[in-house]
Amino acid sequence: MAIKLESKIPDGPVEQAWDKHRFDMKLVNPANKRKYSVIVVGSGLAGGAASATLAELGYNVSCFCYQDSPRRAHSIAAQGGINAAKNYQNDGDSIHRLFYDTVKGGDYRAREANVHRLAQISVNIIDQAVAMGVPFAREYGGTLANRSFGGAQVSRTFYARGQTGQQLLLGAYQALERQIGLGKVKMYPRHEMLDLIVIDGRARGIVTRDMVTGKVASHVADAVVLGTGGYGNVFYLSTNAKGCNVTSIWRAYKKGAALANPCYTQIHPTCIPVSGDHQSKLTLMSESLRNDGRIWVPLKKGDTRRPDQIPEAERDYYLERKYPRFGNLVPRDVASRNAKQVCDEGRGVGETGLGVYLDFADAIKRLTEGGVRERYGNLFDMYERITDENPYKVPMRIFPAIHYTMGGTWVDYNLMSTLPGLHVIGEANFSDHGANRLGASALMQGLADGYFILPYTIGDYLARTKLDKITPDHPECKKVEAEVNGQTKKLLGIGGKRTVDSFHRELGKLLWEKCGMARNKAGLTEAIEKIPSIREEFWQNVKVLGGGEELNQSLEKAGRVADFLEFGELMCRDALHREESCGGHFREEYQTPEGEALRNDDDFAYVAAWEYAGEGKAPILNKEALEFHAVHLTQRSYK
Repeated sequence: MAIKLESKIPDGPVEQAWDKHRFDMKLVNPANKRKYSVIVVGSGLAGGAASATLAELGYNVSCFCYQDSPRRAHSIAAQGGINAAKNYQNDGDSIHRLFYDTVKGGDYRAREANVHRLAQISVNIIDQAVAMGVPFAREYGGTLANRSFGGAQVSRTFYARGQTGQQLLLGAYQALERQIGLGKVKMYPRHEMLDLIVIDGRARGIVTRDMVTGKVASHVADAVVLGTGGYGNVFYLSTNAKGCNVTSIWRAYKKGAALANPCYTQIHPTCIPVSGDHQSKLTLMSESLRNDGRIWVPLKKGDTRRPDQIPEAERDYYLERKYPRFGNLVPRDVASRNAKQVCDEGRGVGETGLGVYLDFADAIKRLTEGGVRERYGNLFDMYERITDENPYKVPMRIFPAIHYTMGGTWVDYNLMSTLPGLHVIGEANFSDHGANRLGASALMQGLADGYFILPYTIGDYLARTKLDKITPDHPECKKVEAEVNGQTKKLLGIGGKRTVDSFHRELGKLLWEKCGMARNKAGLTEAIEKIPSIREEFWQNVKVLGGGEELNQSLEKAGRVADFLEFGELMCRDALHREESCGGHFREEYQTPEGEALRNDDDFAYVAAWEYAGEGKAPILNKEALEFHAVHLTQRSYK
């Protein structure tokens, strides 16, 4: 059955869309909420906030996470801050300006209605977080402090030093734990979702594996919510936690949930450079550092002098030179491409030549070392522990790395996928960032979806849908359990000679080179030809240690890498078909004379939503046209 993309964007001015839509939605009365059950997969900011809020409303919630505690969700790694259009600085900010900056930052490849709703809700998120006790930084007089982030000329980012994500997650976690204590949320830690249960065309449950005992079981509900984060680890090396994966949204894709814009992956410009083949992940240095740090490289190619020996006249502060209006605070995709460019010219720093300097000397003169330490102390400490270099004395070295994924499961305005009953929130969906996410917007989207959007929209779905009660003994549940057990048995039975990590590393290297910071037709075609052969060897020659009925991290990794080996091919197909450059998707064939991304609005102003066609068949491309009424399409410029 062909997928129908119905975005359900309300009619009328974008400024009134969400308020009108909320009024038009059907409600579930308080007594009836107790009759409904909802499964939430993921306990990060989106999943944790959704679980707590839905339970507070009266629904019966089952929340699943593969960590031993919801507190370990990867949301804790978001360091720099969260955007909100409060205009506390009186510097010209507004809901409309945050909306405009986000649409422009995403290179005009996001839905206007979703982005405006995000900007509108941003002001409520801060009030919610403060009420929950999140310790945001404050000015001397007690008011909440703000700092700047890339892609904006106002200061709208609220922060808690360099651990904003962690503090916001603790707020959501405390709300979640309260509902667990009240018996409204049943928490399932150390459980991994391995498939989706679809009955009568609707998502009705999931099949999980208990990661401690190996027990496979079905869990059923009236609706399913995925808040499982992004797929950046398809590249092997990324800033994501090692557990982050694509499995939940990939297996939902195979059950009928379209995947949108998988090629839109974000390269973050301020990561600690790769130091050798031994690494299994990369470390992010917060974008907030670009507020006060100045990025530069030597003017001359091959200059290997220490930074303190290179005089000002022989330094190239290339972002300040090329983008005088925004300087070091250009969006992430622009900063990343420029770092790659100067390194490709032979002006990179460090042993590998794959690095640029992020220098705080001027900031220390202006603010004193104590002032810098107050703003960024934990980030500086982390950098020194990893590199054994003191960034108060020598400049940091940074280089771009995979960080965030703007693509994900296609969802309508109600955050529901093409599979009725399956809602997808946070980084796992595609909805708010277009082709590039502005810094400090991930926390904003996760909490907007979890606290303020899904609790309304899921109620509308339940109120409009007649659902029969089902149990885990349903034949479809048993069928999916058998499929999951079959895959486990197959993986354990291969008994090959190569490790799971060796396949993951091979895939990641290929994707970084052919579908990373820059892509071209030849490279993408080569990747699409090579990935099936890597996948074929994986299923013939991987060695998965241990058994299925025990704690087995080798088995967990194998299942995730098997999905990456399929998903990586779709990502390259998406990048190949999109013959334009936009945001994080930079096709070398499509660039301006100055080397900037060159969009093709006539042919590609749409969301690419891919539909699973079956084993061994090419995926089907569905298109959702993007229309712009409040923001005019224009070539993006930060000069």
